[in-house]
Amino acid sequence: MSIPVFDDVEPLPACGCEECARRRLADSMARDTGGPATGATTRVVVVAAAAGTALGGAAGAVAAVPLPSQATAFTTGRAALAAAPATATAAVPATAPAAAPLRLTRDQIIQRARTWADAKVPYSMTAYWKDGYRQDCSGFVSMAWGLGSSAWTGNLASYGVRITKDELMPGDILLFHNAADPEHGSHTIIFDGWVDDAHTAYTGYEQTVPATRVQTTPYAYWSNSGKYIPYRYKYLAGGSSSGSGSGGSSGSTAFPGTSAFGPGADNASVTRLGTMLVGRGASSYYKVGPGPKWSESDRGATSAFQRAQGWSGGDADGLPGPTTWSYLVQDKGRDISGAPRASGGTPAKVPAYPGAGAFRPGQTNDSVLALGKRLVAKGFGKNYTVGPSRTWGEADRRNVEAFQRSLGWTGRDADGYPGPETWRRLFT
Repeated sequence: MSIPVFDDVEPLPACGCEECARRRLADSMARDTGGPATGATTRVVVVAAAAGTALGGAAGAVAAVPLPSQATAFTTGRAALAAAPATATAAVPATAPAAAPLRLTRDQIIQRARTWADAKVPYSMTAYWKDGYRQDCSGFVSMAWGLGSSAWTGNLASYGVRITKDELMPGDILLFHNAADPEHGSHTIIFDGWVDDAHTAYTGYEQTVPATRVQTTPYAYWSNSGKYIPYRYKYLAGGSSSGSGSGGSSGSTAFPGTSAFGPGADNASVTRLGTMLVGRGASSYYKVGPGPKWSESDRGATSAFQRAQGWSGGDADGLPGPTTWSYLVQDKGRDISGAPRASGGTPAKVPAYPGAGAFRPGQTNDSVLALGKRLVAKGFGKNYTVGPSRTWGEADRRNVEAFQRSLGWTGRDADGYPGPETWRRLFT
């Protein structure tokens, strides 16, 4: 792979990459104001690297929009990276002025975020990736939102509008800025869709140690959960897709291709597949929750979903094809439990939750027996020595704990005592 080099170039007028969009905007500003943007003609710094400079190109052309007092925020100049591997990070001058942010669709934001997740960009608060953005959480959101420069948790909110939890859709962010001590606790994560109807967990893209990841995340986050605030990108363009209920991540509904799955696969599409499968009843197949590395859990869960549709043989081999993918992203067919999807993407009727008091030491009732039978059916009955009964005991608690941990839950969320969400997931 060639070493990335920064150079002054005249981009082609029809190019749809973000740097060309910024250049066209600057030229337009110069014409409208009757003066040059920066000298006789505006030039832009373009990364001439094999990795490609147009992050949003797969989703169509992008357009830059001006920020207040940024009408001339473009530069001329020439810079070069020190000789290093193509995956090395680039040092961005502290004096580099901010470019105008891009107007992006939701799909484009998620696709941009996926480029870092697929590349597993290492986390750093000081280094810059080859696309020019700082490799920490706020730099990651700045890249996905196309801000043109790396914001920080203290000013990211100025690029968005505050929304509510119920309004969250793919491409929005959850932001916690610890004003008292910004370097401790402050964090931001990109939302990509709910994984359950109760909206207790979502698929999130985030830049964290050791590298960019996408995974099922409890709402609002693992720590400081009550301090995260949802924001929507201020310059959002049309043509976005809406979030799904329990179908998980939205973004593009297009099938990513058979090469994205199977032994050795390690990418965001694998995480998305697992998240959607968990929403369709495959939680028992995952011990620590879906992740980007293809595993036997993914194959088993996919095969179970395929068999639930009545498919067999090669059609239920555990490798998702276009039809399996369409059933998942469009929330069609039957859940792994055999329950058909009803209108609105909800599964068949779940027994009413009897309340936490039904699952305490010494309690005897039909709900304990129903819970135990369901745990056995889902593969979480190993702690029973004589089978489930109507009386709650330590074996029940341990089996419930194992089920909760299979969802990726920890701490008090995996204490072995079923709450409404544990109950719902067991019976779907």
